[in-house]
Amino acid sequence: MDEKTLVISTLLAEGKFSALHSQLCEMNSVDIAQEMEQLETNDLLRVFRLLPKDASADVFSYLDSDSQERLVNSITDKELELLVDDMYIDDTVDFLEEVPANVVRRVLQHADPQTRALINRFLRYPEYSAGSIMTSEMVELHDYYTAKQAIEHIRKTGIDKETLYTCYCIDHKRKLVGSVPLRRLLLCEDDVLVSDIMFDEDQLIFVQTTDDQEHVAEIARKYDLLSVPVVDNEQRLVGIITIDDIVDVIEEENTEDFEKMALLLPSENEYLKTGVFKLAKNRIVWLLILMVSATFTGIIIEDFQDKLALIAGLTASIPMLMDTGGNAGNQVSTLVIRGLALGEIKIKDYFRVLFKEIRVALICGLTLAVINFARMMIIRHITGGNAETNVFFVVCLSMLCAVIVAKCIGCSLPILAKLLKLDPALMAGPMITTMVDAITLLIYFGFANMMIVPTLK
Repeated sequence: MDEKTLVISTLLAEGKFSALHSQLCEMNSVDIAQEMEQLETNDLLRVFRLLPKDASADVFSYLDSDSQERLVNSITDKELELLVDDMYIDDTVDFLEEVPANVVRRVLQHADPQTRALINRFLRYPEYSAGSIMTSEMVELHDYYTAKQAIEHIRKTGIDKETLYTCYCIDHKRKLVGSVPLRRLLLCEDDVLVSDIMFDEDQLIFVQTTDDQEHVAEIARKYDLLSVPVVDNEQRLVGIITIDDIVDVIEEENTEDFEKMALLLPSENEYLKTGVFKLAKNRIVWLLILMVSATFTGIIIEDFQDKLALIAGLTASIPMLMDTGGNAGNQVSTLVIRGLALGEIKIKDYFRVLFKEIRVALICGLTLAVINFARMMIIRHITGGNAETNVFFVVCLSMLCAVIVAKCIGCSLPILAKLLKLDPALMAGPMITTMVDAITLLIYFGFANMMIVPTLK
């Protein structure tokens, strides 16, 4: 945040409203919004009324939902009507989706009939769909326009559009037939037809209103688009999704993936604005599942506890083996989950991934086993311990096998989840660690039974 934003509170406290207005005229809308969020309601309203008219809607769109609600409940009906008229439709819809029903009713009551109908149509789209985040404020050009007519049309209507960089071409039925960058229009001859210079249907990239917003983000990333056109079932242009909303979608999806990888139920609110009971609810389900699943690990240890007491050095190696296996599984699962999210790994690539991870596991497992064997020998020599060398072989062989199994599980579970149309992020971190812990112990005690227990008889 710029140092100038810190002056707002000072000027407000000193009652220097003229100086504050001048300061606000020089500031970025995002910085103003961040500063306003820290103010009490009365001061929030006072600063909002001091904003330049052409900046108030932008600043409002950057406020968090709590501040927006406080502001709407404080301003007059006339101010509310002007605010709604100045806001882009996608920002209005985003705001209305976050506030209580009484605020939504008041906003709709003071919107003009055309805007109200448009807002209601957008609100009916499924949550997290392309239709719910698009805006209808885009440049539309008929394909029979000349370049000169197109530029004149942009000059007349462009003031209310969210972006001018890419113009979308429609036919007489409003069917999307192409797109043309503004740069092309400016550089070509006046009498050239838009249909002759536009990117035609073979190159046209678009999404449907019902497509998931994550798919929209993938399309924008793949094709380096600043905006993505949205069409209905009849291929008619109904809106566009601009890069600012696409970035928000990417942030939301990444946050959701991180939460799922930590086995948390996703939360729509910021951490500090989420209640204690809500946070506990989001965590307790998976904690219970992991606690119950860890019972299998306890059963395995309990079945072998008599032999653990007889064999020196066997018990001390359990935490190291479990940690190593869990870490190995988490490493590969993180890479595979991210690869699936970015489209770099497909379900059909499973055997390629598995073969690669087996080779990686052999290299890592052998390296760890050799170093661990040397470590255990050195410790025994220094401390004068009585652990047998065959115990060391069991520990190191178990480590090699645990790493191989963990990496196979770590790459298999996310791809299996994708195949079952589940979120691969669920198959990460604690889930894989719990499974690998139990399997590692089975491997460890299995080798101990084969190589050590018979020597005790």
